[in-house]
Amino acid sequence: MPSKNTLALLFTGVIELCFLVFGILDILDYFIVKVILFSSFSLLAFYLICIVMKDSEVE
Repeated sequence: MPSKNTLALLFTGVIELCFLVFGILDILDYFIVKVILFSSFSLLAFYLICIVMKDSEVE
């Protein structure tokens, strides 16, 4: 099982790769692509906040 940091880095890399590929293919302007990418970015932010909150509770 990968650690929390590894999961966050992988998820960030996938989001960045999607931005790059969709930008190169010139489909980044489509509404559904924007919704998918920005919702995944929001989920990443929520996941990172949960990690920080759990770590602060443990200490």
